[in-house]
Amino acid sequence: MENILNFIGNLPSAILPLVFLLGLLIAVHEFGHFIVARLCGVRVETFSLGFGKKIFQYKKGDTTYCLSLFPLGGYVKMFGEQPGDHISEADKAFSFTHKTVYQRIAIVLAGPIMNFLFAILIFFCIVNIGEETKPSIAGDIKIESEAYKTGFRSGDKVLSVGSVNVTNWDQLQDRLDEVKGTTTEVKVAREITGEEATFPAEVKTVPNPNPLSLKSTVGELEGLNYISEAPKVAVQPGSLAETLGFKTGDIITQVNEQKISFLRELEGAFSKPGTYKVEVTRGDDPKKAEKLTIDFQMPTSTQGFTAIGLAKTHLIIAEVFKNTPAAKAGLMPGDQFLSIDGTKLTDWENVLNTIKSGSNEKPFDIVVLREGKPKDFKIVPEVTTQMTLQGKEEKRFAIGVRPMIGLTTNQSLIVRTNNPVTALNKAVGKTWDVTVMTIMGFVRMFQGQISPKNIGGFISIGQVAHDTFQIGLVHFFSMMAIISVNLFVLNLLPVPLLDGGHLLFYVVEMVKGSPMSLKKMEIAQQVGLALLLSLMVFALFNDFSRLFQNM
Repeated sequence: MENILNFIGNLPSAILPLVFLLGLLIAVHEFGHFIVARLCGVRVETFSLGFGKKIFQYKKGDTTYCLSLFPLGGYVKMFGEQPGDHISEADKAFSFTHKTVYQRIAIVLAGPIMNFLFAILIFFCIVNIGEETKPSIAGDIKIESEAYKTGFRSGDKVLSVGSVNVTNWDQLQDRLDEVKGTTTEVKVAREITGEEATFPAEVKTVPNPNPLSLKSTVGELEGLNYISEAPKVAVQPGSLAETLGFKTGDIITQVNEQKISFLRELEGAFSKPGTYKVEVTRGDDPKKAEKLTIDFQMPTSTQGFTAIGLAKTHLIIAEVFKNTPAAKAGLMPGDQFLSIDGTKLTDWENVLNTIKSGSNEKPFDIVVLREGKPKDFKIVPEVTTQMTLQGKEEKRFAIGVRPMIGLTTNQSLIVRTNNPVTALNKAVGKTWDVTVMTIMGFVRMFQGQISPKNIGGFISIGQVAHDTFQIGLVHFFSMMAIISVNLFVLNLLPVPLLDGGHLLFYVVEMVKGSPMSLKKMEIAQQVGLALLLSLMVFALFNDFSRLFQNM
């Protein structure tokens, strides 16, 4: 229900970005057809943005330019477009059907190519304005990981890999891919002191987790990542922290003059006796979050983050989903997992791995801490279908709870490219990468490596348009470039009614030396229409399924 309410609430503010995004992309696409048709001498009768009733029109020369009622579309109507139309000898020079097959191919191909070129233009502008990227700074590194044993520490800034300098995470990953399977020297700067350290690191060759990449393997330093825990805290019952007014779920943003970004910074921030001024954000919704300040005197005998009664939120439940085993058993938000089947738990990963390996026949003996007292539950997990980060459906046992853990990353780094040649190379490279990922998305879907449930329709595009527009124009236009590339690829699919279907007809015409018969073309177009309508219905079904999930 929350998803539906959020969708309804965001609907008014999502419509304008969606109309602008699709309207501009369709205008670019149709302009490609229009301009090449004119260059080839075809008479263009109508250039319309939108479908349906015309709400504005202006005629210049042979062409009527118009805005139509429904903005999510557009078309170019060319003279002699239909093969069966009767064309006089005098008008054949302006007829689309009577142009050479190469000219018709150029006109049809121009629409998708304009979308490709438009994506390059957008990315070119973005790399000049400045694009956000993650700095080459490590997040939380677990003590048991290979990265920690190698010498990495939480918050390390990676300066170089094998004598090649890196400044952001993309450069770091590219460099790891280059030296995979070798042991290479890595230089880092420590988070607090800034001191530099150099040590050898074994870069392992592992399967590429990204199914949309052409690379089958990548380089990895196991345990090295850019994700850290946010400074969200739990409060122990009866502790000094509870007395002072801290509440479980509070996010500590500043301690005295020290800005706090990560949970790992809190132990050092409360390390000395004295007067403390702590700024706290309460509530996960930024629009409704409450900001407050807690002042207190740290007792000499009670020093440290945990000593005053603050703790990690690893094992605390933030949400219990409706109609799930956890909800039916009586688990509640705020409950803290203590053990499952007698095994003490240390972090949420323990909870996930234990429940995933369960059975829908045998109940788990789960002990949680509620209001300072242990409480026992017997819960039988159920099989659920989860979408992995790689876009594949995975069946696993679950009980229906979400943890209170907060994750965050370092502040983004803005990278600008002032050299126009370098900027153009980057823009072309980004557009090509998105093209490859789009094509591989279809390939992986047919191979069963990606679920078709990832296909989205207008609702998904609208949500993405709204979300990226709220974040900032750079993100919005980046998404526009990605969708423009998707339109480029989709329109080239050999499906009748799409540009790729027309191109297929013209290739057949080139091979056999004459156009396909009208009857065969009509049958093919009817099949194409059925396929496109089926795809649209399926995409809308996925959209509504996502809205109604967890209802």
